[in-house]
Amino acid sequence: MTESMDHERMAGWRAYIEASQRLFTQLEEDLRADRGLSFADYHVLVLLAEAPGQRLRMGELAGRLVFSPSRLTYQITSMQRRGLVARQSCPQDGRGSEAVLTAAGLLALREAAPGHLASVRRHLMDDLDDVEVATLTRVFERLGRRLRADRDASSTQSD
Repeated sequence: MTESMDHERMAGWRAYIEASQRLFTQLEEDLRADRGLSFADYHVLVLLAEAPGQRLRMGELAGRLVFSPSRLTYQITSMQRRGLVARQSCPQDGRGSEAVLTAAGLLALREAAPGHLASVRRHLMDDLDDVEVATLTRVFERLGRRLRADRDASSTQSD
């Protein structure tokens, strides 16, 4: 019984990994072709747009994106060169730095969002089978619940 559950769980994870790799590859290609954004660019912009004051400490941003600090520094520097974000010292204590969404970054996000959502729908419907869609849906629902709980907890702490 346990062995079959383990086999089923492993098969589910394998299906999730394969489906998500195909989906994210296609979404990245669509974002680049449509707006010149990478998938990581898009998610940095989304997180900053949703943050209070459209700014986040670099450590918090790295944690939400599950990026290493060096990977995030590279990402922000690349986006800074293109005028999508700015980097400033933290106003509260002057230590550390924050990523700040610029007007150009907000415009890029607003222009990319409808195409990205259409791309997600199209690829979920066209490229994935029912089992893959169900697996991804379960994982994203869990992730969404966790992110909402984290956001609610951080907003309660800041109040």
